[in-house]
Amino acid sequence: MTRVPDHTPILIGVGQASERICTPSYRQRSPTDLTADAARAACDDALGLARLAPLIDTVFAVRTSADSALSPLREQRAPFGSPNNVPRAVARRIGSDPLRAIYSPACGDEPQRLVGEACERLANGEFKLVLLCGGEAISTTRAAVKAGQSLDWTDTVPGPLEDRRGNVGVLRTPHMTAHQMRLPPSIYPLLEHARRRRLGLSRPTYAQTMGALMAPFSKVAAGNPHAASRKVWRAQDIAEVGPGNRMVADPHPIAVVARDNVNQAAALLLSTVGNARALGVPESNWVYLHGYSAVDERMVLDRQDLGASPAMALAYAQALAAAGCDVASIRYFDLYSCFPIAVFAALDVLGLPPDDPRGFTLTGGLPYFGGPGNNMSMHAIAELAQRLRADPGALGLIGANGGLLSSHAVGLYSTTPKAWQSCDSRAQQAQIDALPAPAFTETPEGQASVETYTVLHDRDGAPTQAILIGRLTRTGQRCIALSEPGDVATLSAFSQGEPFNLPVWVGPGQGHNQFSLSPLAPG
Repeated sequence: MTRVPDHTPILIGVGQASERICTPSYRQRSPTDLTADAARAACDDALGLARLAPLIDTVFAVRTSADSALSPLREQRAPFGSPNNVPRAVARRIGSDPLRAIYSPACGDEPQRLVGEACERLANGEFKLVLLCGGEAISTTRAAVKAGQSLDWTDTVPGPLEDRRGNVGVLRTPHMTAHQMRLPPSIYPLLEHARRRRLGLSRPTYAQTMGALMAPFSKVAAGNPHAASRKVWRAQDIAEVGPGNRMVADPHPIAVVARDNVNQAAALLLSTVGNARALGVPESNWVYLHGYSAVDERMVLDRQDLGASPAMALAYAQALAAAGCDVASIRYFDLYSCFPIAVFAALDVLGLPPDDPRGFTLTGGLPYFGGPGNNMSMHAIAELAQRLRADPGALGLIGANGGLLSSHAVGLYSTTPKAWQSCDSRAQQAQIDALPAPAFTETPEGQASVETYTVLHDRDGAPTQAILIGRLTRTGQRCIALSEPGDVATLSAFSQGEPFNLPVWVGPGQGHNQFSLSPLAPG
């Protein structure tokens, strides 16, 4: 193999763990226990748990979904408690006592972003052997609560913790929250329809494109032993809304929405070439990070085009340039797939058609493999490492997305040795930060055009309320508003027709702006 400097960081071990309710092996593992199982597997994959666990000097744990929420939602998501120090709780379970324990912020780009940070600090000599890990037991939590069980997942572990906190609440404003733009399932549909509008596609056509994109993901999941669902969906079945595929928020039926009802964990073990060689880790295990990047998008309402991501474009371009390759030379892809727009936006910037024969998932994607909180991309990296070891010299790409198409981390990997090159994304971030934001008003009044929209549906699939992002005809200012209860005409038009062709009127309501197809009465 090509000789590279001893300080070159490498991925040497990967591990995954999962369990499914109603299977013989089900043990109601806590998120920490599942994460420890994945960490043991990563150590064994590299060389052996007994040999490596005592040498781990740094543990990064990806923040759980429960710890990503504010009270009282956090207590609802973690009814059985959780460790006071998640990375050290995992470390203790595998026989490790690291010098540093770091608990990440929330967001789905964190696994790839942390790989970049860990590699930088390994190359600088700050770390020698690093464990990255994360896991969720949301399925077990919900089942136990439903059954009236009382589990105890608390754990008190002494030792310093670098808690980076940060939660998804910073991704939205109080004004957005007042207009039902609280969680990803009500915001991503707005982005999806904005892309549909830009492309000039009809509702049925766009539904078919989503089905054609996501059906192959379900087929990959069906062959993945860690997947939450083994059902293979046909494109037509995804596109058609019905009893087994209810609408969640237009245009997203449940078949394309990230599945969080999972028990899954993943872990990565990283070191340097010199340390791995001294330990005796086989070179056939070594995977190099050829290029990487991390760029954040503007806040949702500050974006010029709600159906695109210039930050994502810069992130992919930087990672590819650092790796010295183009899209044609990549053999394996795993693109974050919480909703179709996340994949479509990546394909738009990469210039790839949805039916590229290489495929765009190694796991099966969030709607089918499952969405273990902020840790999904760690499963993708683990899967990619296995593919690359079996296909020496091939290149693989991880595209990780966090928030509301908000934060993007990209990694290019290969078993081909490559001397370490640190990637600094500050210039790319400065470009995004300097982009102008559309004029916006929180107090719109008058006629407006429809920029994008979604219609929320209840659990029976019935439409309940429409969310509008519009532009005032008189000033061009962007605004948001809700349809009012009882306004059947507006709700029907937005549920069944083509709202982009409709003029609307917006004005003040009770605690939020309202909109209608006809002029609103004063006050």
